[in-house]
Amino acid sequence: MSAAADARGRGWRLRFKEAPTEPRGEGPRACAGIDARVRDWRLPPREAAAAERMESMRKKSNVRMINLALQGGGAHGAFTWGILDFLLEDPRLAIEGLSGTSAGSVNAVVLAHGLERGGRDGAREALARWWTSVAELGTAISPVRRAPWEFLLTGWDPSFTASYHAFRALTQAFSPYQLNPGNVNPLRSLLDSQVDFAALRSCRAVKLFLSATRVRDGNIRVFHTHEVSADVVLASACLPQYFQAVEVGGEAFWDGGFTGNPALFPFFYECESRDVVIAHVNPIVREGVPVLPDAIADRVNEVTFNSSLIAELRAIAFVQRLVAEGWLKVEKRSRLRYIRMHAIRADRALAEFSEASKYELDLAFLTMLRDRGRETAAAWLDRTWPSIGRRSSIDIRREYLDGAPMVDPPAPARRPRRKGVPKAKRAPKGPVSGPGAKPARRPATPRSSTRSRRSTGRSGS
Repeated sequence: MSAAADARGRGWRLRFKEAPTEPRGEGPRACAGIDARVRDWRLPPREAAAAERMESMRKKSNVRMINLALQGGGAHGAFTWGILDFLLEDPRLAIEGLSGTSAGSVNAVVLAHGLERGGRDGAREALARWWTSVAELGTAISPVRRAPWEFLLTGWDPSFTASYHAFRALTQAFSPYQLNPGNVNPLRSLLDSQVDFAALRSCRAVKLFLSATRVRDGNIRVFHTHEVSADVVLASACLPQYFQAVEVGGEAFWDGGFTGNPALFPFFYECESRDVVIAHVNPIVREGVPVLPDAIADRVNEVTFNSSLIAELRAIAFVQRLVAEGWLKVEKRSRLRYIRMHAIRADRALAEFSEASKYELDLAFLTMLRDRGRETAAAWLDRTWPSIGRRSSIDIRREYLDGAPMVDPPAPARRPRRKGVPKAKRAPKGPVSGPGAKPARRPATPRSSTRSRRSTGRSGS
């Protein structure tokens, strides 16, 4: 009987079993040790029933359900297009939830629209149609244009071109309220022409969570499927130096990457699947220290837009440790879910591209990023497939928090010794009275309290 099915009879109670501790910092091996210790959770009845349905479906069809978290990054979102295209092609995977920011929100909305209309093939066609249209639009109105001879000199990096530096100088000297008083956004007409938002708001094929940053207080706002509109998508992708703030429901919003790139917490409360896959666009690791002004600005941009994700991963790692090591009370433990984390990293695939290439909308560049995304996703799935649905495939602390150790939980209080039980004395190390004499035996101590602490994970009364 599965843990989910057994939970129906036992209600909210939680059974916690000890398992051999895996070496810390061993990547998936360490995560497997944690999973072994939490696989006997007792879920609340409603979640237990949902988990039982998912488990039954997985066993019958061998389909594993995942949630996808999509980062933003301008034209580099075409890399995510390639990742999604490959994952949709694989029938062994099904997507339950999509969390997106900026370009990730656009990819999520287009995928959900296509999935609702035409299934997996419809989603792939919708993504291809969207990015082809973006390239056509960029050819017509992009402020960053290059002459043919500049392609030969700079490749796909427009940071050395005159048009890029003119664009940057103009946007640093004037605000979008001065440069674009009519608030014209070409993406709005493109979204309206390719996405039926009225139908999307009742989409049942996948759950949507789009993040934006509220200008008034700087907090994140996550929009759910029934709230999605063209304004919501534009708000999630609104870089304030290029676009006027987008109003939704009387509130002004900027790009969601400032507060959640992307947000992971909606999956914990809204989705049944516990497997979360992060599709990275901004590299986490870059070797070497940047020394040129553009390189410094590029790295600052990456660190800034990765910081909210790192903070959320730090919280996840800390909760995983609390649960695995039994630091929480039994009645509190049942309110938490162990999340299996996975990541498709862009450190190698996009390491050669600067921040300026996020403005490059040439179709050849976008399709090249798509192909790299497909290759990266294929390698990731081959390596990670045995872990999906079973354990985390990344060690959050080693891969994301290296150099920023987590705060250890407080030391457990010692259980007071019961009255009438003599304190155990250590036996002498050598013979007591003569050569070959046996050391005195240690007085027996009650084992019930120790067994109780071991089986429940509690450290005191």
